[in-house]
Amino acid sequence: MATNAIPKFPAGFLWGVSTSAHQIEGAAELREPSVWDAFTAEPGRVKDGSTAATACDHYHRYREDVALLADLGVDVYRFSISWPRVNSPGGLDFYDRLVDELCAAGVRPVPTLFHWDLPVGLDWLERDTAARYAEYVSVVAERLGDRVRKWITLNEPAEHTLFGHALGAHAPGKRLMFDALPVAHHLLLAHGLGVQALRARGATDIGIANSHGPTWPASQEQPDLEAAAFYDLLLNRLFAEPILLGEYPDGLGDLMPGDVASDLKVVSEPLDFYGVNYYAPTRVGAPQGADIEFGGLTIPAELPFSVQEIEDVPVTDFGWPVVPEALTELLTTFRERYGDRLPPVVITENGCSYEGLHDRARIDYLDSHVRALHRAVEAGVDVRGYFVWSLMDNFEWAEGYAQRFGLVHVDFTTQERTKKDSYAWYQSLLRAQR
Repeated sequence: MATNAIPKFPAGFLWGVSTSAHQIEGAAELREPSVWDAFTAEPGRVKDGSTAATACDHYHRYREDVALLADLGVDVYRFSISWPRVNSPGGLDFYDRLVDELCAAGVRPVPTLFHWDLPVGLDWLERDTAARYAEYVSVVAERLGDRVRKWITLNEPAEHTLFGHALGAHAPGKRLMFDALPVAHHLLLAHGLGVQALRARGATDIGIANSHGPTWPASQEQPDLEAAAFYDLLLNRLFAEPILLGEYPDGLGDLMPGDVASDLKVVSEPLDFYGVNYYAPTRVGAPQGADIEFGGLTIPAELPFSVQEIEDVPVTDFGWPVVPEALTELLTTFRERYGDRLPPVVITENGCSYEGLHDRARIDYLDSHVRALHRAVEAGVDVRGYFVWSLMDNFEWAEGYAQRFGLVHVDFTTQERTKKDSYAWYQSLLRAQR
C-alpha cells in the first residue's frame, strides 16, 4: 500500500479517529434515556427498526477497543461523552476508566461534550438548556481535566438543528422548519458557555466540530445562484460566523431569541482550533415544486432550494458523492472568507460508508482526501489534524446498522471486531508520516 506516496504533513500534526457515545457504547440500561432512545422507540423512525441499546457494546469492551487504537497507531482518539450517562450514578466512572486506559496506551483523549444525545426532559428550544449544558461541562471538566488536554464542545449543531428540529428526520423528531432557528441559537450559546466553563477549569485547547462543505449552484441562472447562497447561509455561515466573527450573517440575528448582541459575545469566545467535519459538497438549485429524496433525507418542497445529484462522480454506499478536491476548496474558501479570525483547523471527521472487509473503495476515498487536505496545507491553510470517521462500524442514527463507516468491522450479533483492509492502510500511513 503506497502510503509513502502521500506527502509529509507538518511536525506535530495529529492523526486520529472519531466515534460517538450513542453510536457505540450500548449499556443503555446503565444511563438515563436520551432523546435518541425516545426517537428510536417510535416505529418507523429508524430504517431497519433497530436501536442503540447495545450498539458496539463499547461500554463493556472499551479495553479491547483501546487496544485497537494503540495498534492502529493514532495520536488522538475523539470520542463523545454521554450527558445522560454522566447524569446517572457512576456514569462518570466509565469515562474515568476510558481516559485512564487511553493515557496508558499512549493515545490522547479528545472528548466531544455533546454529540446529539440530549437527556430526555431537556429541549434546545428552551434557553435554559444552554445553561444546563454549561453545568454539565463543568462537572466533566472537573473530573477529567487533569488528563484531558483537548476538548470539543459540540458536534454538528447544523445537522442537529436541521435534521432533528426542522425536518424531523433525527431525534427529537420535530418538524418545525424555520421555527427551528431558536435551536441553532441556543446550541451556539451552549457552545460559548461551554468554552467559558472549560476555561474556568484551566482548559487551554478548545474547539468545536462543525460540519461544512462547499455549496455548488446547479447552474449560473439567478434562481439557482440564490438558492445555493441561501443553502450556504443555513449550513455553513449560520454556524461559523457567530463563532468566528461574533455576528449572524445577513440579518439572521433579528430572528433569534433573547438578547442576541450579549449572547454573541459569549458565542464568539476565542477558540484554539476550529473543527471541520467534511464529507461532500452539495449541489443546490431552485425549488422544484415537489419533495426530493436525497442522501437518506426528504427535502420538503416548501424549502427555498432543492438538493440535486452531482453528476459524473462516484458515490459511497450511502449515495454521497466522492469529491476530494472539494475539501481543498472548502478550506481555502474559509481561509479567504475569515482570514485571521479562523483559528487552526482540525478535520474532526472525514469518512465513508462501504460494505466489506476488503474495502478498497474506502482506502481510495481516504487516500484522495488526505492528499486534498495536504493541498490545502500547501495553499496556506493552517491545518493541525485529521480524524477518520470512524474507528468501527456503529449505529448510524436513522439508518440503523445499514451503513458501515468503520475501519474495523463489527458483527453486531457476536460483537466480534475484525480489522478491514482500510485499517491496515491507515496504520501504514501513520507509520510513514512519522
